[in-house]
Amino acid sequence: MMEKAPGTILLVDDDIAHRTMLKVNLGSVGYHVEVVADGDEVLPFLRRHEADLILLDMKMARMDGLATLSVLLQAGYTLPVIVLTAFSSVESAVEAMKKGAFDYIVKPVDIEELKLIIERALSFRVLSEENKTLKNRLGERFSFDNIIGKSAAMQEMFATLSMVAPTDATVLITGESGTGKELVANALHHNSPRRAFPFIKLNCAALNENLLESELFGHEAGAFTGAAGRRKGRFESAHKGTLFLDEIGDMSPPTQAKILRVLQEGEFERLGGVETIKVDVRLLAATHKNLLTMIEEEKFRQDLFFRLSVVPVHLPALRERALDIPELANHFLRRFTEKNRKDIKGIHPEALNLLMQYGWPGNIRELENTLERAVILCLGEQITPQDLPPHLLAKEVQGMKRPQVDDGFTLRDMEREVIKSTLNTMGNNKSLTAKKLGVSRQTLLNKIKEYGL
Repeated sequence: MMEKAPGTILLVDDDIAHRTMLKVNLGSVGYHVEVVADGDEVLPFLRRHEADLILLDMKMARMDGLATLSVLLQAGYTLPVIVLTAFSSVESAVEAMKKGAFDYIVKPVDIEELKLIIERALSFRVLSEENKTLKNRLGERFSFDNIIGKSAAMQEMFATLSMVAPTDATVLITGESGTGKELVANALHHNSPRRAFPFIKLNCAALNENLLESELFGHEAGAFTGAAGRRKGRFESAHKGTLFLDEIGDMSPPTQAKILRVLQEGEFERLGGVETIKVDVRLLAATHKNLLTMIEEEKFRQDLFFRLSVVPVHLPALRERALDIPELANHFLRRFTEKNRKDIKGIHPEALNLLMQYGWPGNIRELENTLERAVILCLGEQITPQDLPPHLLAKEVQGMKRPQVDDGFTLRDMEREVIKSTLNTMGNNKSLTAKKLGVSRQTLLNKIKEYGL
């Protein structure tokens, strides 16, 4: 007896004797076989029961195999279908495969051949499900849930992202360098209907004008010195997907005009070419510059700005949402502890307080680098002030002794200490404390009450 993958088979055949024979033979090797007598019974069965595979006869009285396949496709079922056909109807079986059938087998059925096809079909389904799961897990890396931030500014941004992600709207992401603009662009694409198509990125600040145009629109052979052959640009590569243009404020006015045309008409020509190329691309753009000031200085086109900022999304600087620092710091701590194979249990309150009080001109990217450095240098079970860069240390703590480890110190404890310390620093002024922590005054009052401060 051959070894097989477990599964439930739905057998669809109006010939009682034939389906009885198949059920007995397949049942003898461990398959669970359910039977229905005609194609019009398939959907009602699947709405009530689970099946891993369908054996479908092509010739039936009320609904034949091709019609049944069409109904399954329209209803969104993707389980593999093996078609049973007479030799004289092989052409219909080939047509069925064009409609999505996995394979076909000619009557009279060779049971051993059928078993092999079934095993192959079920194995294919398992691989397909595993691939789908893997894609979903990769997508989770960029889900909104993994953009860390409980502050009011971040929660407002999440609300905007959740509404705009499923649309084709052009989004302009603004914020200082290091605030996570590319991460937001990734999340927008991976939560959009275009997620199965390419996500193409280009940093406009990294290239001069000629190279940038070639990267964006492609070129024909001989378009410029060194252009030996035709080359597709980023717009063509992103067809049906998303193109993310980072630092769009560094783009020259002539290139801005060409981008505007693509946004308005969905078409362009390659450098050195005359063929008009049409594309279907969603555009996301980001900049750390003030484009409104650049418009006044005539360095950025106003019409392009309005096209780009259909939905503006602003990422606050880290200093404007200090209450998010403990969660971000612990996120990076876990990542770099695992990466460097170290046993570090947490961040000491004094070190966390220093992280909270620092201005972070480099924003999240600087915090990430700081935590990686601290993990590498840390010799104990907690990150302490001595593990932080000198410029983060206040003079009064630079010479302090290494604190004792407190294994029971939780993220909740950290938040309490951070609020307490900030209140003290701000002279117990709750409005200033709320502004420093990046939360509303009411949220701060709720936290003070919750922690008994």
